[in-house]
Amino acid sequence: QVQLVESGGGLVQAGGSLRLSCAASGLTFSSYTIGWFRQAPGKEREVVAALRRRAGSTYYTYYSDSVKGRFTISRDNARNTVYLPMDSLTPDDTAVYYCAAGRPTTSSIMLRGSYAYWGQGTQVTVSS
Repeated sequence: QVQLVESGGGLVQAGGSLRLSCAASGLTFSSYTIGWFRQAPGKEREVVAALRRRAGSTYYTYYSDSVKGRFTISRDNARNTVYLPMDSLTPDDTAVYYCAAGRPTTSSIMLRGSYAYWGQGTQVTVSS
């Protein structure tokens, strides 16, 4: 049974930082693309960042424009864990953050439907 468990959310002031983690089990972790999505109240779930393995040991990294330069996605295949350090947080970053696993192509890496497995989410709240 595939499980993705997010942690690291919380309440932080604007300008602060948090680091989210996603621990995976029940799948061949290294062969899956892992993405971070978020959903704010009343809004659609949107991609934040994703990391897709390419041929060899290189990775393709995707970031949404809204987080580029502030968030950094990384993975530790030995620990089956993906990390998302988030810096310079603003109230607009307030949302439930989800990690997801799938096998998208590079062109579909930002699409929710490309991911088969989802975690339960962790709340991130940024106060002004």
